[in-house]
Amino acid sequence: MAGKFECYKDKAGEHRFRLKAGNGETILSSEGYSSKASCDNGIESVRKNSAISERFEKTQTEGGKFRFNLKASNGQVIGVSQNYDSESGRDNGIGSVARNAPDAKVVELEG
Repeated sequence: MAGKFECYKDKAGEHRFRLKAGNGETILSSEGYSSKASCDNGIESVRKNSAISERFEKTQTEGGKFRFNLKASNGQVIGVSQNYDSESGRDNGIGSVARNAPDAKVVELEG
């Protein structure tokens, strides 16, 4: 099964998306957007920037977990990962975003 972007409104009324891998696991989550159009632009930015390895910023939490941010060309964070227990898990997550984002369908969730 191919990856997909799920678009939804959060409890605060902001538009968000999450990218899910073919196995249903969330591999990237967005910030909140004030409009649906801005959220759609965020998805297109993920599609474009996920093909550029330098746009992935690898980080580590104070608790020793590993994560990454996907940044746009202007340096703005457009998506964040979950926490991973290992560097290799995080790197696999980056690879999954790069593979899934370009062709992922967009699904609107009711909420």
